[in-house]
Amino acid sequence: MEPIFVQLITADTGAEAFSLMNLLSEATPVVKGVLVLLVLMSFVSWYIIAYKFVYLRRAKSESNQFLDIFWQSKRLDEIYQASQQLKHSPTSQVFKAGYVELSKLKSNDGSDTMNQHLGNMESVERALRRAQNAEAVNLERLTPFLATTASAAPFIGLFGTVWGIMYAFIRIASESDGNPTLDTVAPPIAEALIATAIGLVAAIPAVAAYNYFVNRIRVLSADMDNFSNDFLNIVKRHFFK
Repeated sequence: MEPIFVQLITADTGAEAFSLMNLLSEATPVVKGVLVLLVLMSFVSWYIIAYKFVYLRRAKSESNQFLDIFWQSKRLDEIYQASQQLKHSPTSQVFKAGYVELSKLKSNDGSDTMNQHLGNMESVERALRRAQNAEAVNLERLTPFLATTASAAPFIGLFGTVWGIMYAFIRIASESDGNPTLDTVAPPIAEALIATAIGLVAAIPAVAAYNYFVNRIRVLSADMDNFSNDFLNIVKRHFFK
């Protein structure tokens, strides 16, 4: 004798009742709206995941290239020319900001005093810090949506499920004449649970990708911070003695 669940699936009426498309077509407008919202959030999340993966990978690769050039070259103007070709490297953008500020200060005529040196160093440091902040914002762009999807999608799906189950019980009570059977209970409950399933499908990749990207961004931010300190030390030794 076949198990009961095999009989339910193979039976014509059961297959029709538990068809995914049939369940979706029978869903309430609220549940359908929740499902549409979750699907849109999932599509946007996957686009961001693909985009940020390629972007951060290229940023790390170009940053490594720039650091190799920086430590091998002896002239800042040569490094600056090389950094023009590495536009996706946040470290090269920090260097460009510091180099531009340093060029302005060296071209200005001023008194060669200790106060002047300290003021010049502070100007270079501020330029580096501004560039770091701008690059950090650029690296983190779009990732908040992943965090929002990861945290909100399960609750949105749960809302759809609660609404669907509430409506299902009302429909069961009105159609079953006080004697509900599996055929009357299962389809509306399954229909309501789809919202939670879609919410989890949207949230799980988003939270995994968000944690991965946060770690990659943290590494790139540390590279920028370390480079800024090294660049300031070089400037102190060779330009503001």
